[in-house]
Amino acid sequence: MTEDNQMNKETHPPTIAIVGRPNVGKSSLFNAIVGRRVSIVHEMPGVTRDRVIAPLARGKRRFRLIDTGGLGMIPGETRKVDAWDGRIAEQVKVAVEEADILILVVNTQDGVVSLDEEVARHLRLAGKTVLVAANKCDNPSLAAQSVEFSGLGFAGLFPVSCLHRSGIDPLVDAALALLPENIDAEAEAEGAARKFNIAVVGRPNVGKSSLVNALLGEERVMVSDVAGTTRDAIDVDFELKFRGATHPATLVDTAGLRKTAKVDTVVEYFSVMRAKAAIDRADVVLFLVEASPDGVTAQDRRIASMVQESGKGCVIVANKFDVYKSSHKVKQLEEEVRYSLSGMGYAPLVFISARDRWNLDGLLDRIAEVMEQLEMKIPTGVLNRVLMDAFVAHTPPVVGSAPLKLFYASMVGMTPPRIRLFVNNPANCADNYLAFLNRTVRNAFDLSGLPIEIELRARPKKVMSIRSEPGGPHRRGNMKADPEAKAASAREASPTAEKPVPEKKKKGKPTAGKIVQDRKKRPAGGRTQGRKPAPKRGAAKRKGGK
Repeated sequence: MTEDNQMNKETHPPTIAIVGRPNVGKSSLFNAIVGRRVSIVHEMPGVTRDRVIAPLARGKRRFRLIDTGGLGMIPGETRKVDAWDGRIAEQVKVAVEEADILILVVNTQDGVVSLDEEVARHLRLAGKTVLVAANKCDNPSLAAQSVEFSGLGFAGLFPVSCLHRSGIDPLVDAALALLPENIDAEAEAEGAARKFNIAVVGRPNVGKSSLVNALLGEERVMVSDVAGTTRDAIDVDFELKFRGATHPATLVDTAGLRKTAKVDTVVEYFSVMRAKAAIDRADVVLFLVEASPDGVTAQDRRIASMVQESGKGCVIVANKFDVYKSSHKVKQLEEEVRYSLSGMGYAPLVFISARDRWNLDGLLDRIAEVMEQLEMKIPTGVLNRVLMDAFVAHTPPVVGSAPLKLFYASMVGMTPPRIRLFVNNPANCADNYLAFLNRTVRNAFDLSGLPIEIELRARPKKVMSIRSEPGGPHRRGNMKADPEAKAASAREASPTAEKPVPEKKKKGKPTAGKIVQDRKKRPAGGRTQGRKPAPKRGAAKRKGGK
């Protein structure tokens, strides 16, 4: 990829940011407006760290909604300050600068506290429109108590309850009324382009957030040496320029996937769930490993199996190459990674350094190539010719009683490519020959980065005609072999043929008198009268001697 291949920030639609002190229900309000569980919600304060952004559309307005971490630090305070408070405050500052409208969330059950007043003072200095959402108004009496938050100095006050989903619609309507109408249905229908999702996954502390920041060119997500820094799945929109075209995409930073037995907190459990969901909705997965001789671990192999089972396009990214490039060669490290991840031979391997931003162009090249292959459709005729040539060049081994025979092939699905082969018997296909067919299709159509699923299906037998069923009329070709059937057919076809009169069956059982009369009519000799006497022993021999 040339220097023209770089990502530019899109022109963002109007933005609404949700801010407030910790543990007042910001993430709950965010999920309620979005309509699905995006941010992790837990009673422990400080769960949300990075900015979580969701693009939304209501009516004729398109906007972005931002969830932020809690502002838990008063200027000058040094006691009871969490290690993440300063970095969370930086993320909130960026969100406030980007926002057009701010929603300040407070807790009605706690009343006005000093930290609420400090956050309100900070928002007044920003000079933005602020709406106050008095959360946890779970009954009418609490809703009446929310009036005390009018003292913060903001005109818009809305009692809401995220638990009962009450009061949220008036809040959203008031915020949208301050935004311009920016949706043109005709223009969007013409210029609508598919947006690709690219998920960045890997074990903890392998450099996922560093790679996201390097690709975006800004400190979008938090980076630290502490494993488990990222908790939510962070979606970031960007544009990828490749071969003169611009591809809109979404980059998803995920939490590190640890071994299931080591997941010891509820928050981490939710983080793992978000990471797995990001893989399911992704089009391309960037699987990060460490570029070291012993960098691929058992957990890396588990994650590789997860990615492989998902059927998504994948690029293996070997990060931290700057640490080992002086003592190891690229070929040596590549052989080690390929040997450890033998099941992902289809995925291209790229060595990078996210810290030094080295070889990012090569990574973007591979991403764009895989994105192009996602929409490839293989013509049926070309696919059959490739497979038939493979069968001729390499005869399948005999498994069972008969060799494998291919009758027809077709592509029945995409992402991943699914190919169905109609054969005589799927049990006659050896595993190594199926792998050979997989490689043949991949090399013929350059499907790098995509897993290929080949389904073997027995060709259905011909449906027997109703004429060949037992008791039914015989086929015309069978009359030569069956003269009686031919004669019967001729008699049926002749109009003057005499049809035999069927005998009438006598109904009822014979009476006792009838049985006596039948016995009297029998000849005197009984059953043996009229039969020839049996020849005497030796008579046949004497007759032959004469």
